[in-house]
Amino acid sequence: MFLPLMMACFWSSARESDVEVPDEYVSDSDADADASEPNLAAPASAGSKKDEGDFIVQHMEVAGPKYKEIDRQVKEAGLLENAAAKLNRALALPADIRLRIKDCKEVNAFYDPNDRSVTMCYELMEHFFRTFKSSGLPDDKAYAKMNDAVRFVFLHEIGHALIDQYKLPVAGNEEDAADRCSAYINLKELGEEGLRAVYAAADAFAIESKQSEHSSRSLADEHLLREQRFYNSLCMIYGSNPEKHSRIVDQGYLPKERAARCKGEYQRAVDSWINLLTPWRKN
Repeated sequence: MFLPLMMACFWSSARESDVEVPDEYVSDSDADADASEPNLAAPASAGSKKDEGDFIVQHMEVAGPKYKEIDRQVKEAGLLENAAAKLNRALALPADIRLRIKDCKEVNAFYDPNDRSVTMCYELMEHFFRTFKSSGLPDDKAYAKMNDAVRFVFLHEIGHALIDQYKLPVAGNEEDAADRCSAYINLKELGEEGLRAVYAAADAFAIESKQSEHSSRSLADEHLLREQRFYNSLCMIYGSNPEKHSRIVDQGYLPKERAARCKGEYQRAVDSWINLLTPWRKN
């Protein structure tokens, strides 16, 4: 059953799980941008950096039979090729960055600075599907939310890649910076698709937080706690348009004390990423 809706992965959620989002939470008229073609806030003129690399798709052999069919579908649909083409139109690179989907024998997604690669694991996709299923969603809605959550994670890993390759200054936790990079691109550039991605990530963080117990190991991890990532995601959504997303606060999902700071928090994140990426932007 882990196949039919994977075709939408990188580039659909309503009143499910912990964040109660009404069906009408976005409309075509209030989407921030055309989701079909992100521009990463392109400046009026080209950036100052030389383009010496590309995002390159590297198809890996799937070791076991479990993911062979979905791997075939992903390749035929050109999911990574489409993502790479959009990123290459938007950004110059100092060196090539490889994009991969593979079976990793673990639930994971990661950027490897040693070979400059972003890897999405099929195990993570299956984990998201099962996570949303565990909240009571039927298969079709669990698949849709899985796709949205995968989009958030993919752009999170792209954030790590850009921090590394551009040698960007990060005054704070890099995992949080990558989360905010993903939220910035999703909320500012991808319209309804991006908004659903951040909501789906928040949902996943909330569900996972109830399924796991904190330990000294989890507290030492470089990632923020899932509860913190949940509230940070909601804060970015609310801060992007407090009037539109007022029910996040009205229905008690985001405390009013935190919500009061979210508009400024969102704008600082957006301004920071725009300024950091501008030298690498293409026309």
